[in-house]
Amino acid sequence: MKKTLALVFTFVMFAVLGMKGADPVVWSYKLVDENTDHPALKITANVAAGYHLYDFNHGGMENPLKITVTPKGATLVGTPVPSKKFIAETDEDGMPAKYYTGSVTFTQKLKPTKADFSLTVKITGQACNDSGCHNFNKAEILNGKAKVAGEEKDEKEEEKAEEVIVEEKSADTVAVAAMLPDSVADSAAAAVGATAADSALWENVEAEVKALSKEEKEASLWAIFIAGILGGLIALITPCVWPMIPMTVSFFLKQNKTRAKSVRTAAVYGLSIIVIYVILGLLVTAIFGEGALNALSTNAIFNVFFFLLLVVFAISFMGGFELTLPSKWTNKMDSKVDSTTGMLSVFFMAFTLALVSFSCTGPIIGTLLVEAATSGNYLAPAIGMFGFARALALPFTLFAMFPTMLKSMPKSGGWLNSVKVVLGFLELALALKFLSIADLTTGWRILDREVFLCLWIVIFFLLGVYLLGKLRFPHDSKVEKTGVGRFMLALISFAFAVYMLPGLWGAPLKAISAFAPPSTTQDFSLFEGEVKARSHSYEEGVALGVNEDKPILLDFSGHGCTNCRELEGAVWTNDEVRNIINDKFILVSLMVDERTPLPEQIIKKNRNGETVILETVGELWGFLESEKFGIMAQPYHIIIDHNGKPLSQAMDYNNGKNVDNYIKFLETGLENYNKKHAAATAQQPAAE
Repeated sequence: MKKTLALVFTFVMFAVLGMKGADPVVWSYKLVDENTDHPALKITANVAAGYHLYDFNHGGMENPLKITVTPKGATLVGTPVPSKKFIAETDEDGMPAKYYTGSVTFTQKLKPTKADFSLTVKITGQACNDSGCHNFNKAEILNGKAKVAGEEKDEKEEEKAEEVIVEEKSADTVAVAAMLPDSVADSAAAAVGATAADSALWENVEAEVKALSKEEKEASLWAIFIAGILGGLIALITPCVWPMIPMTVSFFLKQNKTRAKSVRTAAVYGLSIIVIYVILGLLVTAIFGEGALNALSTNAIFNVFFFLLLVVFAISFMGGFELTLPSKWTNKMDSKVDSTTGMLSVFFMAFTLALVSFSCTGPIIGTLLVEAATSGNYLAPAIGMFGFARALALPFTLFAMFPTMLKSMPKSGGWLNSVKVVLGFLELALALKFLSIADLTTGWRILDREVFLCLWIVIFFLLGVYLLGKLRFPHDSKVEKTGVGRFMLALISFAFAVYMLPGLWGAPLKAISAFAPPSTTQDFSLFEGEVKARSHSYEEGVALGVNEDKPILLDFSGHGCTNCRELEGAVWTNDEVRNIINDKFILVSLMVDERTPLPEQIIKKNRNGETVILETVGELWGFLESEKFGIMAQPYHIIIDHNGKPLSQAMDYNNGKNVDNYIKFLETGLENYNKKHAAATAQQPAAE
């Protein structure tokens, strides 16, 4: 039976991971009727079996197809025309659906204005099947030749016309830059000018960074795993799980005549719980995909959705309503338990536990999966669920091994509901973190630092009042007297609220720096110990380094990056670190989630030879981090010289949050910069 379960688990893993396979739509591009006065572009989509490609102006909520062709030396005649009519039907929700299957070709007619022309093609949309949808974002550049009737222009006139066009673009760039926020306007304009041609500053330096590192270190998943364990332990003391421990263990002991067999049964039961929740984590990864998990962390729509989701969880925990799964699911699992025997029935018992306890574990699992998914790490959801299931399964196995311990378990009572309400307060506080990320990435400024802190102070003050029994929710029992445990927890909650009060006047509050918005969003601050970036543009930062003869500290960060805020709050506020950065370095902060549009598109080829169209400042800095340093994670700090070469090993979140490590990182970079500078100075007379 164990082999059967192992095979089932392996099959599910491969099936889930297989969902990330090849693209369901393969695109090809072809220019036809070249060297004529009526060339055309044909874009062919080959849709995989079982998938459907949504049409333009699709009536449903799905992401419709969008083909954008930007010509140079030609104009567009009409819009792309499909080679066949779309399939029209109504989906399960009653929404109209328009889509293509098989192969379809879209033809875009062109009218050339020059003999040599080029086309930049960008295609976005999605293809779906019964299991889910696959979003795509494709780009391609094509060059063609055409015959332009009656085009007999003098070369000087052509050069003059091109000069006018360049001047007009420059004027547009200035106009757009004038409308951008001061913090990014210069970086947006500078980026377009600096990246017009390939620069040595953008050359890949992965090998050099690794050479400077004593050992390669991967981002640790321990934090997610520990969070999962804590979530599982919290789930144990909820009203839906706690009473089931003695009931389930007693069932094992009665069904099995020997203690050894009951222990084996409990072990399989615990293993089944782990398998069920790890599969859930793998499904989250497969559905969202590796790239999307990283994008979720700063996507405003998703963060607002997570905010609302956690508020719903909080209301549920506080007794506003109960989250339950359809009863037929539970009944079906019960019937499976009755109709099967052996270890398979134990597996279905574990599944029944997962369904029955959903009203209590659902919000905890949801919060954990949201945190794991938005961490951007591909394995995080599965690792988080593994930790959660380990903690949840532990007591069932432990009490089956030592049944006499059941007598020492606290009896069920009103304290279990109090646990749920306390979790509700914590869910409410955590929800504000996601609203803050959306606020920062969009620039709404509705949840500045002082507003955030005010809400947290009120939440934790009310939590303390609740723990003292002065505030009651539905299903709460009257607190006749306050126990020592409740009093100590109330004391901690009140102390935490008081701790946050100085933050209203700008105090760093290192303990919550990962959650609170950055101090730059605060309207009034008495704190003067901040480390502020000298520039938000890569090339501009390098130029400042040349002018002031200082190395450049690149800070790849993000408005919605909680780890970035934690590192800055815990390390950059240290007096020694702050003084070294301000006095010895040019700090350049590059926000990879900055949504400000570039004055004009930047088209580049990545290392895989794929065409990438960059439209926002954040996309540009993300491309720089990925292509130059071979990484796409934040925070990522690295020291470079004036030629863009690394001077020290990179500093990520796990290593950088230690003050001593960070000081050593800065000193090593400064020492290597001085050595290079001295060597270059010594060679100058010989060169002359």
